[in-house]
Amino acid sequence: MSDERFIGIIDSGLGGLTNVRELMRLMPGERLIYVGDTAHAPYGSRSDETICCYALKSAEFLAEYDLKMVIVSCNTISAQCLSMIEKKFNGIPVIGSVLPGVRAAVMRTAEKRIGVIGTDAAIRSQAYTRAVHSIDSDIAVYGKACPLLVPLVEEGLIDFDVTRAAVQHYVYEMIDLGVDCLILGCTHYPPLIEVFQGTVGTRIQLLDSSLWTAKEAQDILVALDAFNPQKHGGIRESRFFITDLIPAHKEQVRLFADFQDIVLQLIPSERYHR
Repeated sequence: MSDERFIGIIDSGLGGLTNVRELMRLMPGERLIYVGDTAHAPYGSRSDETICCYALKSAEFLAEYDLKMVIVSCNTISAQCLSMIEKKFNGIPVIGSVLPGVRAAVMRTAEKRIGVIGTDAAIRSQAYTRAVHSIDSDIAVYGKACPLLVPLVEEGLIDFDVTRAAVQHYVYEMIDLGVDCLILGCTHYPPLIEVFQGTVGTRIQLLDSSLWTAKEAQDILVALDAFNPQKHGGIRESRFFITDLIPAHKEQVRLFADFQDIVLQLIPSERYHR
């Protein structure tokens, strides 16, 4: 029997559409309610308190819908306040974007040396280190905050010298440390996958959190007999809410998701006032 309830998605902006793209590739019949707090993005440079305050506002908005699962697409939110969101949706599966990528990396590292790149807040939280060590305490984890990458991606500067230089600046340290797996711990990073691969070569495996989060969501829905087996239609019946709308968002939707059927709807800003 098909479960047609919605999957709720919490994001700090529109980067989580990379997760939507993977979800639709794996489960094209699923319907989504997406909330991106574009008015306050990016979250990566904000305080822990502010990040969790805004994330819980998004959770409150999602809680008004009939959901079968909640996915926290933003790695920064997942690293800082996943447990708070889990309490908000007591009884509904909540998937963060940290642990799925960690599990994939732990399974693949031969050298037991894993690198993680992400926002200042995500790296500062030590969430990836704790997650890796909860599985295998012998694995060394090296985190690197990459604050320049999100604005470069949002400006659409993908195949540009300045972006390649920034990636090299951040990632060469991981190469020197001898990691053999590198977790891309931000939803903005998938558009840069070729730039990363060109920098690290073939010896280092790149783990896209958006992909592994979508795979985990699919596994859980199948296990709970809540999977919608339809082969199409989910994206057209999904709803995408944001807290601020600017012309650049149209290009960001194309960059992160490449869907023609996404219409962004504006949430009244007063719902996010502190």
